[in-house]
Amino acid sequence: MVGLSLIIPAHVTDDDGDQGVGEPLKNVGRRLPWWARRIFGAVLTLVAVSLLIFVATQVLPGDAALAILGKEATPERLAELRAELGLDRPLVVQYLDWARGFVTGDLGTSLVSHLSVADELKTRALNSLALVIAAIAITLPLSVVLGVYTAARRDRFADNVTSGLMLVMNSLPEFVIALLLIVFLSTMVTHLLPSVSLFPAEDTAFNHPRAIILPVLTLVFATSPYLTRLVRASMIDELESEYVTMSRLKGVPEFRVVVRHALRNSLVPLIQGTALILAYLAGGIVIVEYIFRFPGLGGLLLESVSARDLPVIQATALLLAAVYVLANLSADLLSVAVTPRLRHGAGL
Repeated sequence: MVGLSLIIPAHVTDDDGDQGVGEPLKNVGRRLPWWARRIFGAVLTLVAVSLLIFVATQVLPGDAALAILGKEATPERLAELRAELGLDRPLVVQYLDWARGFVTGDLGTSLVSHLSVADELKTRALNSLALVIAAIAITLPLSVVLGVYTAARRDRFADNVTSGLMLVMNSLPEFVIALLLIVFLSTMVTHLLPSVSLFPAEDTAFNHPRAIILPVLTLVFATSPYLTRLVRASMIDELESEYVTMSRLKGVPEFRVVVRHALRNSLVPLIQGTALILAYLAGGIVIVEYIFRFPGLGGLLLESVSARDLPVIQATALLLAAVYVLANLSADLLSVAVTPRLRHGAGL
């Protein structure tokens, strides 16, 4: 997971046997609570990712100034625009200014539209958020119900059929699922739903629920098989445990055994799985948005790469990376919060 522990240098001693510089740092690390180490690790991860994003955008082929002015631009005008955009400054200075701006909320100005990057991200982020919320709202309860149902009826007909369907769906990439949904729901078979998500650019997807049905269904079909199989496997382990057997021998109703005991102790894998799905959506949503022409962060990222709009590329990529890191960090914290054994180990 992304929630990394703080790595402290080992004890170091010099030739005279005196304590080196490693021990004070080690003691500091020991004094930090577990949640502080997790958060510190997440911050370090984001810093490392920001460096990678900045370096990657700098090595992209092409010239941002040339992409803006066109091939007819003179060398003098290109040099003038590079100086105006700050592209002629040292890379270290450019990175520090960009990182400082991201922390303070000043993401700069788009090189193509000349609008604030924050304003461009705002509407696109809301659209992507609508997809993620709708997909998670369907996937989570659906996967829990199917996982618990199949685990309680292990190796029966319903379990075999459901597990087989989940395995087939899990093997299909997002673009195949999207194309199948378009074929069956928008073109050849029926015309129930629009094949592309079209609505005014100044509006948000929350006001156009019909336009997001196919993208949401694609994400649900792409993510629910994994979570369903995870819940099923976790529930089977719990249902075969000694405390469940003891509860049954005491005459506890089966529904109460499954829901109150087994499901409660399966929360940690469920939380971790949900975090992985959120992390997956942060990247996988790009493909889905491209197929349905959905005006979200994924579409904005692809458009910016084509136009070599560096401020928009950097801000969008780092925002998606931050979602990934925060999802995993939240899963780590929640897993400890709901597990007494882990809480005791963390000193809570």
